[in-house]
Amino acid sequence: MMYLLLALLLSILPSVAWAEECPDADRAQVKTLAEQIRLWDDSYHRLNQSPVSDELYDQARQRLARWRQCFPDALTKPDKPLAGSRGTQAHPIAHTGLEKLLDEQAVGTWLQTREEVWIQPKVDGVAVTLVYQRGRLRHVISRGDGLMGRDWSVSARRIPGIVQQLPEPIDLVLQGELYWRLDDHVQSANGGLNARSKVAGLMSRLHLSDADAAGIGLFVWAWPEGPDSFTERLATLARWGFTDSRRYSRPIRDIAEATHWRAYWYNHPLPFASDGVVLHQAQRAPAKRWQASEPYWAVAWKYPAAKALALVRSVQFKIGRTGRITPMLELEPVRLDDRQISRVSTGSLKRWQALDIRPGDQVSISLAGQVIPRLDEVILRNTHRADLKVPDPRDFHALSCWQLDPGCEEQLLARLTWLSSNQGLALPHIGRETWNILIQAGLIAGFLDWLTLDAAELANIDGLGDRSRARVLESLHNARQQSFAQWLKALGVPPAARNNLEGDWQTLVARDTQAWLAIDGIGPGRAAQLSAFFRDPQVQALANTLHVAGIDGF
Repeated sequence: MMYLLLALLLSILPSVAWAEECPDADRAQVKTLAEQIRLWDDSYHRLNQSPVSDELYDQARQRLARWRQCFPDALTKPDKPLAGSRGTQAHPIAHTGLEKLLDEQAVGTWLQTREEVWIQPKVDGVAVTLVYQRGRLRHVISRGDGLMGRDWSVSARRIPGIVQQLPEPIDLVLQGELYWRLDDHVQSANGGLNARSKVAGLMSRLHLSDADAAGIGLFVWAWPEGPDSFTERLATLARWGFTDSRRYSRPIRDIAEATHWRAYWYNHPLPFASDGVVLHQAQRAPAKRWQASEPYWAVAWKYPAAKALALVRSVQFKIGRTGRITPMLELEPVRLDDRQISRVSTGSLKRWQALDIRPGDQVSISLAGQVIPRLDEVILRNTHRADLKVPDPRDFHALSCWQLDPGCEEQLLARLTWLSSNQGLALPHIGRETWNILIQAGLIAGFLDWLTLDAAELANIDGLGDRSRARVLESLHNARQQSFAQWLKALGVPPAARNNLEGDWQTLVARDTQAWLAIDGIGPGRAAQLSAFFRDPQVQALANTLHVAGIDGF
């Protein structure tokens, strides 16, 4: 959807959009967001460039509207999103905007009070007015601010997809969308492909080549002074050569049919990019009363968002079993593809350092494989750069944090979680939460402290009932019966060597790097890791503890 159509609707969005509490933001952030949106508007309207996707722009404007309600004195200047788009050519009939309904429930409510409703794909292009005099195309005007636009007539006369001469010598005003032609374009798979920006850029040139002109199509979505019957409008437009309108219009009776066509056009090939559907009521106001605002007779229902604009609440640093540091962004919850997302990983410490994400920043997230939240990029930085306590990667590695030393809580907990998982000893009824309860209770300060736990020590732990304590104790006791190979996995022996670990602990400890390297399938890097693991003093101390406990192989 074009920024032009998005900008006008935001002052009257349904109150449900703002029902949530005010966020952890301040007046400075409101001003920063407002200024960024102003720059985006200027780039879009003056330079025909889209620095961010339409859906992120839309969400940013929704957030600004909510923040302005939370901080009414933060901005003194009125919001004029279309200030840079106003041209010098007046539209004979104003271009209305479109109210965007937020969800299926809102669409259903809208439909309940309407009769003779039609649905169309919401073509992702640039809106224009076409003026015919005595059947001949005289003017093509860009939408601009809805009242005044730019004269694109010279370029439009070179476009084969625009009917230049009607079969009847009539005066006519139409409104529609110039779009870039695409072959079998599936929106759900391919997205918008910046098709709208391409058309806007071409129409702004002084000269339009024949090849570029041939790539532009027209979808007429309004005949302001046309017949009252929607069917008659479509039939007449098709007879005059505007065939897309009839081909991609369907009558609907209820929300089920609206949902069907929205999903169908989202997932099936179309000759253009689209970002949702538009529902038209056949009955509308007389053309002379049209205004550059949202009408009562038409609304938009966008496709599911592929990206969400998320506000970063905090940055946490997760330290894994091998010492890998993964920054996690805690987010103000956002909805994406009917899921609520409240945290996302940056992937690595190095990437976080490159992006330098801090609380108050706003980031774009999407879903990888339609399941896993993925950080895409930073959209807007908070002017206040909060200081963060960042773990030093030199302090964490595959042989660190076998004890509950300062800063080691995360890695030790990750080691214990691995130990009880199916990759380790496969201990039933024991996971990360259970280990954390035991740590918080002061019963575990080292990797193998749990070996000596008894029923009396577990008796008064908050968070564990009688049945849970019995299960945990049974699992811990059964761990002693696991094989030597399973225990090596639980300790975290470098993975490539597990099929080559013959002999008992003393045999493995006796091998140096060269001995490991002589084994098939073990390269220099893995040989060095194995030698370091088995010769590490802390690992050897663990092995001695297991020997005393009577564990097989130690």
